[in-house]
Amino acid sequence: MLTKKEIRFVLDTIADMFPDAECELNHRNAFDLLIAVVLSAQCTDALVNKVTKDLFNKYHTPEDYVNVSLEELQADIRSIGLYRNKSKNIRRLCQTLIDEYDGVVPNSKAALEKLAGVGRKTANVVASVAFDEPAIAVDTHVERVSKRLGICRWKDSVLEVEKTLMRKIPVEEWSDTHHRLIFFGRYHCKAKNPQCGICPLLDLCREGKKRMRKAETVN
Repeated sequence: MLTKKEIRFVLDTIADMFPDAECELNHRNAFDLLIAVVLSAQCTDALVNKVTKDLFNKYHTPEDYVNVSLEELQADIRSIGLYRNKSKNIRRLCQTLIDEYDGVVPNSKAALEKLAGVGRKTANVVASVAFDEPAIAVDTHVERVSKRLGICRWKDSVLEVEKTLMRKIPVEEWSDTHHRLIFFGRYHCKAKNPQCGICPLLDLCREGKKRMRKAETVN
């Protein structure tokens, strides 16, 4: 496990690598963001952005989503994975927004998590990006990078990873670090082909060292 000093080095390094890291899901407001994050489950941001380009021109409010048939909404997001379940959840969460929040997205994570299709990660993203609430949303990139570097344990659950990162990272850096870890995992420390050979964190990365040793043995 990394020491406090080593974690500080990691945070500073990824900040230098990705100083402008931010949410890559296109959105106009908190409501669009909520829909986009629900659609992004087990799907790339790039595909979601491709779909929402037309979707957000057609749908602007929760009422717009509930006033069309389920079949029509499914057709509009058909290229998204799990589109049947996602379309049902979107209609349900929109109805809840209308019935309980006057059509406005609530700004508390607890309230967000009660919406259909919204889990802890989605709530954290919306709270952080739309409402500037400090949060660390643990997606596949954040989990992978945190475990490879040794900030968290390999056996940690997603919730344990989140709690560990919240404990080890200053609260004022949570949201920025969340985005930077995603960029680091998406564009550098990739799942299949991490760029260990040119990584500035190689000296303290247990996974990177292991991969480099294996590569040397093969060669």
